[in-house]
Amino acid sequence: MTRSATIGIFGGTFDPIHQAHLAVAESARDAFDLPRVLFIPAAQPPHKPDRRVTAAGHRLAMVQAAIADNPAFEASPMEIERGGMSYTVDTLEALRATLDGQRLALILSAESFAGLATWREPERVLALADLIIAPRDGYPEADTDLVERSFPGVDARVSYLDGPRMRLSASDIRARAAAGRSVRYLVPDAVAAYIGDHALYQTDRRTQRS
Repeated sequence: MTRSATIGIFGGTFDPIHQAHLAVAESARDAFDLPRVLFIPAAQPPHKPDRRVTAAGHRLAMVQAAIADNPAFEASPMEIERGGMSYTVDTLEALRATLDGQRLALILSAESFAGLATWREPERVLALADLIIAPRDGYPEADTDLVERSFPGVDARVSYLDGPRMRLSASDIRARAAAGRSVRYLVPDAVAAYIGDHALYQTDRRTQRS
């Protein structure tokens, strides 16, 4: 991977953003000398069409709170502002048009990488960005032959992180919050405070305050 002036792109539902997200982003930034990592909360994740996700404004605010103390991290509302299904290929196309030729590196978990062939225009995704694949504890190791096997002839640039391996799940964190249990140390303190202040993840979502 070209290491100079490559911008890391980290998309996701971030419902909520948690410590493993941050650890993976920092590991990628450090390993590949990324000058910044752009966190992009999805408006509507294509792989979760039937699950109601927390309002986009809340998810963006939690990302902003989580990364506030890291000058190399930045939050972008671009997918939220675009609305509809958040397809990675559309986001990468838009970023390439606005970042003046800077290279992009898409940060993915091994789990997400395994499903790459099901994405919209995966070959175009591979043409628009390098890939940085992070392991996820509890899931198989990334298949290093996946791109060659699934997209023969595609000149893809894929790199692999050796860690961190943190077994954290946003769904588990939501369940804990819904049950009134502490989420401290699972999410940044600012995110835990935001969840409490806005009564997020309660069983009756009508109790959430905008």
